[in-house]
Amino acid sequence: MKISRQEFARRRQRLMALMEPNSIAIIPAAREQLRSRDTEYPFRQDSDFHYLCGFPEPDAVLVLIPGRGHGEYVLFCRERDPALELWHGYRAGPEGACSDYGADDAFPIGDIDDILPGLIEGRDRVYYSMGRSADFDRRIMAWVNLIRSKEASGSVPPGEFTDLDHMLHDLRLKKSAAELRLLAHAGEITARAHSRAMRSAAPGVFEYQLEAELLHEFAQGGARFPAYPSIVGSGPNSCILHYTQNARAMRKGELVLIDAGCEYQGYAADVTRTFPVDGQFSRQQRAIYSIVLEAQQAAIAAVRPGNHWNAPHEATVEVITRGLRDLGLLSGEVADLVAEGAYRPFYMHRAGHWLGLDVHDVGDYRVAGTWRQLEPGMVLTVEPGIYIAPDNTDVAPRWRGIGIRIEDDVVVTEEGCEVLTAQVPRDPDEIEALMAVARA
Repeated sequence: MKISRQEFARRRQRLMALMEPNSIAIIPAAREQLRSRDTEYPFRQDSDFHYLCGFPEPDAVLVLIPGRGHGEYVLFCRERDPALELWHGYRAGPEGACSDYGADDAFPIGDIDDILPGLIEGRDRVYYSMGRSADFDRRIMAWVNLIRSKEASGSVPPGEFTDLDHMLHDLRLKKSAAELRLLAHAGEITARAHSRAMRSAAPGVFEYQLEAELLHEFAQGGARFPAYPSIVGSGPNSCILHYTQNARAMRKGELVLIDAGCEYQGYAADVTRTFPVDGQFSRQQRAIYSIVLEAQQAAIAAVRPGNHWNAPHEATVEVITRGLRDLGLLSGEVADLVAEGAYRPFYMHRAGHWLGLDVHDVGDYRVAGTWRQLEPGMVLTVEPGIYIAPDNTDVAPRWRGIGIRIEDDVVVTEEGCEVLTAQVPRDPDEIEALMAVARA
């Protein structure tokens, strides 16, 4: 299960169709990042670069030149080197870039200073995402300055630079059928991992031990890496939104909040579940959990074509504010409380974000100052939460330290939406039943 060469080609053609005549687009690959001394972090390709060609190596540059007679898709990459490949693994080389990844023309990356200025020279427009890499920005400007230095002998520098992000990220926002299959598979693996963590939880287990259960299930499913650092927060840590230390021993009577998702073939899942460490919700925990679940259900119902991006968030605010008011944690008329933002000390984030090659995927949320309309093929998370800090003296002690978030991945369809991660239980009775079977 992967993206085909034909789909990568269609993506490049769609982007080039949006480019001005006599223009060029330049997209560098990610670089290897030093972790410590002579070890690197696991390499992960730049998402824009991957989206357009699927070439998996660092130290590469993709160039698109619509209408170029010798080929519109040019790739600069590392040369084959048997000695280095013996130590670090196979390289495609320029020949493999053409035969295996569909490049029309490919050159050694070491020759880029000699070749790329000639491809830039005379172009009316250069599409490039300035500001992402200071090193590559300097190289781009050095090539342009080289061309300018030769104006007296007839060289023509490029007319203008245009940020590539807007066009490319709008293309990435709506997923193809193949992308949706990969996202669904990432969701299935992640759902199994969350269910495994529920079965493994018990008083005395450390948060990092549940993280290990997640990572095991990810790898067993063919997803070697998480899409982001896993959050496993028990007790008071469930109220820390981006807690990643995962170092505490869990205790009886507490909740544990797990926000974790795998990355499969470059595509991310992002799922959160909150459940009782000992398998039984307390009365207060269940009351807060029920509000968050109702808020998520209301938000998912608002995910449909024609609704705007903020409609699901607005639905969560309404439900959460009313629920907190009914429990006595807020007081007043719901409409007034919403207008005042009285819910924000308990619910301080938005209800979701775009999802795709990046866990917080690209794409504008507003267009011309108004919320974007949802369209089929868009994928987003729906993740309301309530967090009552352990030191919140504005509420009775029985409510303090309860942090609950429920998150699923949702694709907009022609008729409404589909939840890609529904396989892991959300209903509190189903969660308790799953955990009870594991303890039997």
